[in-house]
Amino acid sequence: MLFLLSPAKSLVMDGTVATQQHSIASFLDQSQTLVETLRDVSVDGLASLMNISDALAQENHERYVQWEQPVAPDEATRQALLAFDGDVYKGMEEVGLFDESDYAYSQQVLRILSGLYGVLRPLDLIKAYRLEMGTKLTVGEHKNLYQFWGSALTAQVTADLEASSGEPVVVNLASQEYFKAIKRKELAASVISPRFLDAKEGAEFKVISFFAKRARGAMAAWAIKNRIENPADLLAFDALGYHYSPKHSEDATPTFVRTYE
Repeated sequence: MLFLLSPAKSLVMDGTVATQQHSIASFLDQSQTLVETLRDVSVDGLASLMNISDALAQENHERYVQWEQPVAPDEATRQALLAFDGDVYKGMEEVGLFDESDYAYSQQVLRILSGLYGVLRPLDLIKAYRLEMGTKLTVGEHKNLYQFWGSALTAQVTADLEASSGEPVVVNLASQEYFKAIKRKELAASVISPRFLDAKEGAEFKVISFFAKRARGAMAAWAIKNRIENPADLLAFDALGYHYSPKHSEDATPTFVRTYE
């Protein structure tokens, strides 16, 4: 079983890290191609392409000018799982800190989809960047990143799934933007997409993006810490106050609900 997450826009690249374990990403040559393309885009062009402020565009222009393939730990690199700092990753932290065995196990069962790096293992070293999968960046004959990555990410996920333990199942905890990079028809696995609903007491349950993102991260961390290898065991997920709701679920969409004040 393999869990898929999206990356985060916000990053933490300084301070001490919780583990010295690290690995090297699989698609650095492709990342280099993307960076070389981005270096040719002006600051104004980046601002328009990524729909970001001039200040952020300038920061990312400088990042791509200075970017080198991260092949060893240094002051400019960090393991992906420890670098990303959005709601998904804060949800992971709420489940509890990983120990060294958790980090090692996460390498087997967790993958992070990335516009720049393709597919990341949790401990793959990355440098600070911004490149969302939905960015309409033209790279050679490819009109966007989905075309650029093609079937490569699906093939990598399939290979990683074959090497992982448990059933051949992908647990999709990524956003729609990122999971679109996976070609379902080419994926040699079934897909489960957990859903998380919240409601005030007595109100109708619905997806609240902020809470759902944290819940997706919490499920990934909970599954790693509990060494979940069977899809049926996911139904026991109870972190952050959620519980499985058969009433709201379908076979490929197990749904977890929570009430709040």
